Amino acid sequence: MTDAVELVDNDFLRQFELKTEDHFAKIEYSLQERKIFLTKLIIPEGISDENFTTDFLKLVLENIEERNLSVVPTSPEIAKFIRRNRQYKKLLPVGLRI
Repeated sequence: MTDAVELVDNDFLRQFELKTEDHFAKIEYSLQERKIFLTKLIIPEGISDENFTTDFLKLVLENIEERNLSVVPTSPEIAKFIRRNRQYKKLLPVGLRI
């Protein structure tokens, strides 16, 4: 991933967006009370770099942590990422196991 990327929280469309030179990746979400439901991960087909997805998810989860929200990953790809990266399990609501 390049250094010139910026994570955008598009409140109107309810999605986190990451734009690079040629690509536009997004994670759709639903915000309810103090929980954010990550519903869909969309990575463009032109991106084959696995590190891009990992870096994108880390940026989103760090942003959510700064906002003191709980994460409910309803997307299988995001749940799998949190399962493999235990440091983000603290963001899950009490009683939720993935």
